[in-house]
Amino acid sequence: MKRILICGSNGLLGQRLSSILSGQTQYEVLNTSIERSFVFDDRMFDYTQLDITNRSDVKSLVSSFQPDVILNAAAATNVDWCESNHEAAWKINVTAVENLVEAARKVHAQLIHVSTDYIFDGKSGPYDETASPNPIGYYGKTKLASENAVRTADISYAIVRTLVLYGCGIGVKSNFALWLIQSLREGKHIRVVEDQVGNPTYVGDLAAAIIRIFELSRQGIYHVAGSENISRYDFALRAAQVFNLDASLIERVKTSDLNQTAARPMQSGFILNKAEKELDIRFHNATEGLLMLKQELEEHKN
Repeated sequence: MKRILICGSNGLLGQRLSSILSGQTQYEVLNTSIERSFVFDDRMFDYTQLDITNRSDVKSLVSSFQPDVILNAAAATNVDWCESNHEAAWKINVTAVENLVEAARKVHAQLIHVSTDYIFDGKSGPYDETASPNPIGYYGKTKLASENAVRTADISYAIVRTLVLYGCGIGVKSNFALWLIQSLREGKHIRVVEDQVGNPTYVGDLAAAIIRIFELSRQGIYHVAGSENISRYDFALRAAQVFNLDASLIERVKTSDLNQTAARPMQSGFILNKAEKELDIRFHNATEGLLMLKQELEEHKN
């Protein structure tokens, strides 16, 4: 029986991994997050509080649980916050990963770490796994540093890069798709950039790929994302269409109009051939992902 430690299990991706894995008899799963309580506390899932920035706590927990696989779904992902809070962002995105690497090495666990397209400058996307990183903001710099900590550590690892992640969960912070849907449902006029391009990624696809990686004993770097490379504006139009909302509320703007704190990779996106072939998986396009999100939101209402 494989023992799996999930870090960041209260987040969007962590919840999805937990709900898939914790109910399966072939796995012994321990869910962890920095919060005292677990969003699935009504289910019989094993949970313990863990701050992965605390080296001794990580060492102690990993030593006692002895996981075969550590899934790191925890990170500071607000890029503007990272740009203004360097020390805190480094602690969460780099120091915490170094702690997990050290603990994984001691128990010979595989570490599967989630990264981002923000390690690239966004000048020549879409990117494959061999493309040279060149982050233009502090968030991207922390995520690249965390990748380097994993890659150079002499442990079994996989780095899963993704982008524009969306989906629903219990008490999760808003993501691009949820913000779009909520704003349009409330009749708000919203401004959406037409010059940022990438692959919006449905959380179910990312969770499925991560699980395939350890089930198939894969290692290395994988680009995992939605199958469609489109602008944020076109994704917003697609969301309005799927959810039957008023697309005239969406104003097309340039990134420079928004005066955001952190620079964004503009022409981004991923080439997915490696993940599709080696993991034997098909990723959903934007319409398919939004339809699945619609179904989940309706189920959450009931």
